[in-house]
Amino acid sequence: MKIDFVETDLIKNIDKIHTTELGEQRIRKNLSLDTPDLIAWSKNRVENADSISRKGKNWYVNAAGCILTINAYSFTIITAHRKK
Repeated sequence: MKIDFVETDLIKNIDKIHTTELGEQRIRKNLSLDTPDLIAWSKNRVENADSISRKGKNWYVNAAGCILTINAYSFTIITAHRKK
């Protein structure tokens, strides 16, 4: 079930979302992903998130059984984990 939330700076700046090479390796490993375009996959998760919250310098996107951690200033995807 999708939860409505106020449009965030993260949504407004979705085109700025990116990650580093090491970040991409970490995310693929943590989520066992085999998608060719990790950034497009991540943006889709942000757009269809169950919830998005900001704590300090990071956004936490809860979507489809995983949690993405995105830096609030640079919009860099830091890591992702399966929801426990």
